[in-house]
Amino acid sequence: MKILVPVKRVIDYNVKPRVKSDGTGVDLANVKMSMNPFDEISVEEAIRIKEAGKAEEIIAVSVGPAKAQETLRTALAMGADRAILVETDEEVEPLAVAKILKAIAEAEQPGLVILGKQAIDDDSNQTGQMLAALMGRPQGTFANELTIEGDSVTVKREVDGGLETVKLSLPAIITTDLRLNEPRYASLPNIMKAKKKELDVKAPGDYGVDIAPRLKTHKVTEPPVRQAGIKVADVDELVAKLKDMGIA
Repeated sequence: MKILVPVKRVIDYNVKPRVKSDGTGVDLANVKMSMNPFDEISVEEAIRIKEAGKAEEIIAVSVGPAKAQETLRTALAMGADRAILVETDEEVEPLAVAKILKAIAEAEQPGLVILGKQAIDDDSNQTGQMLAALMGRPQGTFANELTIEGDSVTVKREVDGGLETVKLSLPAIITTDLRLNEPRYASLPNIMKAKKKELDVKAPGDYGVDIAPRLKTHKVTEPPVRQAGIKVADVDELVAKLKDMGIA
């Protein structure tokens, strides 16, 4: 079985994003970039499945600029076998990404597509669901635990009320949540080996996908500064303050 793992290059989660002075978007100049944390979890889970003898090959995929090769090399250093970069400098919306992934999946025929539930830059949480719909495959979103048995996969999902368990027939689409696993660090020898692993560079047109945006961003602004809290002496004063604020 092959496993397809899409990964995205985003601003490092430790970096505070800055809005451009003209409000047209987020400033990416001289900003540290890294793999989307949810996608790191996806790569780790795919590696664990392969280590358990239930997969033969892991293919990492990214849609983005040439520098996204660095993100794919990270996935290769972690343990992916080969990579595909669909190179574009344009901002690609989730539907276009899903269409590209569909074309790649049809060519590669993976038994599983494992991707992060969302990217931390746009927080869309759409690509996995759109891909499942486009391909007509079963989906297990917000995965907390995966168990592969024969031609099916059991997914324990995180939902608002706790956990839900679903059983899916393979091939299937899985999106990962934070508590699924703890991603490994790539060792120096594996980082060196990753430089020699296969990395194909394609273009959206190679898959017949139009990536023209359907949405337009009018303005990006910083969130309002949070007001300082106040201390109250007792419950009566707390109730009085709440009434003044129209809450109680």
